[in-house]
Amino acid sequence: MTFGDAGDALILGIVEGLTEFLPISSTGHQIIVADLLNFSGDKAVAFNVIIQLGAILAVVWEYRAKIAGIAISLPTNVESRRFVRNVLIAFFPAVLLGLAFADVIQHYLFNPVTVAAALVIGGILILWAEKRKHLVRAESIEQIRWHDALKVGCCQCLALIPGTSRSGSTIIGGLFFGLSRKAATEFSFFLAIPTMIGATTYMFIKHGSTLIDGNLGMLAIGFVTAFIFAMIAVRALLRFIGHHSYAAFAWYRIAFGLLILATWQFGWIDWAHVTEL
Repeated sequence: MTFGDAGDALILGIVEGLTEFLPISSTGHQIIVADLLNFSGDKAVAFNVIIQLGAILAVVWEYRAKIAGIAISLPTNVESRRFVRNVLIAFFPAVLLGLAFADVIQHYLFNPVTVAAALVIGGILILWAEKRKHLVRAESIEQIRWHDALKVGCCQCLALIPGTSRSGSTIIGGLFFGLSRKAATEFSFFLAIPTMIGATTYMFIKHGSTLIDGNLGMLAIGFVTAFIFAMIAVRALLRFIGHHSYAAFAWYRIAFGLLILATWQFGWIDWAHVTEL
């Protein structure tokens, strides 16, 4: 591992950790940053598998007490069973569409121009969601109904398009369907656990052979960095939504997306060669 490789791993780990649970698209940022670093191919795909796992373990650690409580009380507690049922209901739509179309989406849509367009459109939708009258039917994740969970799960399918944001689509979808900001955000966190573990497992099966090809140092740096910065981002987001709307993230998405589109339109950066992470 060279000094440059270590630097790339550190940068990409920070990007993954900070963006995975914010409604600004971690995949989109990874595509942009990885291209600027000239970090692509199977090596990049395998690396992304590991740093995503680091990010999701940050959520598992942050909510370890709640997860343990649910696991212990699952055989006897109705609320625990309802919660697990809702997460699984929300999880399956993305699984079915992901298995059917993941390769096609990665081949045709994993490029900075698609990311930029999705960032802008998603930002506009967030502003719309925040400006409309918000009728709250579920103040906490325990109050979420199964059909609301299914609707949020269908919204998560939009995140198959890079730049849309998994957390953004589930959180804003939750707001549209009557969840409070806290309930929508926490449900998005918990839904990320099976979703990202499933996606990581799928990518590991496809690209696992590249993980041991002299990349252990980079993988370790990226994993630890993603874990640390994801922990920071999760805690900061929970504090932020207690006093603010998601409008700031919407304006960031729009500004960043327009900047990428401008660099493409005026030829400041040559994005044409990018086909996948």
